[in-house]
Amino acid sequence: MHDEAAIEEQIRRRYHQPKGVEQFGVEPIPEEKKSVRGLDIFSIIIGLCLSPGSIMVGGLAVMSGLSFINAVVAITLGVPGQVGTRMAYGLRGAKWIPSLIRTFASIYWFAFQTVAGSIALVAVLQRWTGIQFSLVNVSLAFAVLQAFVAIVGYSSLKHLSRVALPLKLGILGYALLLMATNHDPHFTPLAVLSYAGTAKGTTLTFITWVNVLAANSLTMVTDSADFCRYTRGRWDMWWGTTAGKLGGAFFSALLGAYAASATLGHTANMFQVVADLSTWWLPLLAFVVVIALDNWTINVLNLYTGGLSLLNIFEGLGRFWSTLIISVLGIALSVFPDVVNGYTSYVGMLGNFFSPIAGVLVADYLFVKRMQIDVVALFERDGPYWYWRGFNPIAALWTVVGFLIYMFVIPQAYIQTLCTFLITGAGYWATTRLVARRSSIVARASRPGDQRESVDELAWDLAVR
Repeated sequence: MHDEAAIEEQIRRRYHQPKGVEQFGVEPIPEEKKSVRGLDIFSIIIGLCLSPGSIMVGGLAVMSGLSFINAVVAITLGVPGQVGTRMAYGLRGAKWIPSLIRTFASIYWFAFQTVAGSIALVAVLQRWTGIQFSLVNVSLAFAVLQAFVAIVGYSSLKHLSRVALPLKLGILGYALLLMATNHDPHFTPLAVLSYAGTAKGTTLTFITWVNVLAANSLTMVTDSADFCRYTRGRWDMWWGTTAGKLGGAFFSALLGAYAASATLGHTANMFQVVADLSTWWLPLLAFVVVIALDNWTINVLNLYTGGLSLLNIFEGLGRFWSTLIISVLGIALSVFPDVVNGYTSYVGMLGNFFSPIAGVLVADYLFVKRMQIDVVALFERDGPYWYWRGFNPIAALWTVVGFLIYMFVIPQAYIQTLCTFLITGAGYWATTRLVARRSSIVARASRPGDQRESVDELAWDLAVR
């Protein structure tokens, strides 16, 4: 047996990473370091949802014509690890299909959240100081500050989320109270609840937003293992992620849709609305703090998971360097405000790719491998997950088929993201079962896996390879 400090030191030397940052990249996490509780995962995931960008999405849904209630329902209904994708796509296939696409998605999400947060920050600072700030300059500075925490690693994310959550909930709750108690009759809860939207708010608009938010959630399907890799057990993982995602999505939608409905669909930026309602400097300072904390918690995740995606493609980089590369690319994209203006188009495009990928991964994990993965085989050339030369052609085929189904077969009115996810998953499962009867390679990969050696020994072997 080797202690986790020795493993970390070997990894640090191998990749020439600085001390004081997280060393583990695609290597499995030793048991001694798996101490993260469900409350920590809940704090991380709800922080992921309670961001200026997520809140602005609620406002954008109302501005598209939806009523307050329909906007909240549509966004909440849209809620459904990199090395783990090797179980379905193969050791090489995982690099060039889910990991490559997730790398681009992480860069986009980082830029989107940075620009959305900067828009909110500029509105509050202008109200507070009377000075007009440059959105590009604020976005650039904001992006650099956020990148620092992600580069340090998972520990900084965990501690930041613990501190940030109660502050964020308290300040955002105050923002909601400030709107609900305003003397303007349009801001009363009854007026907001009865806001019927505009003529643009058709059933198709509602379905479009459900589809877009579902696509948003599915872009994180390959990150599940990354969020939870330090978690001590499955129960902590399940309740922390589920409660955090549903609760965060609902509260974010509530805030954004409330502000947009109270302004009769004219303003999507909740922070601009509450800044205009406040005349005291202390609430404005609190809003600046919550915007910073919001963006920090969610964008640390975007860079962290994006770095692991890139590392799964180029394993020789090391976690620190891969995260640094993603940070630089995300910072560069953050100077373009169009990443917010084209939200539905960009996310819809990501849904084209991630709906079939999610269908393949979920079907493989739940129904083919029955939630039992051979961890050693995820790193083992010529092991069961090597398939054919490192690629699983069944997974690749159904990813392409799912993409074409999304684009050309399913009408938008039938929620393309969900239908593609279900059709692709069912097709992959059925094809795998059929081919496994004739192919020993597929039959071997389809069996539920067993843990053949300790995770600590595997981590050591990978560290000194």
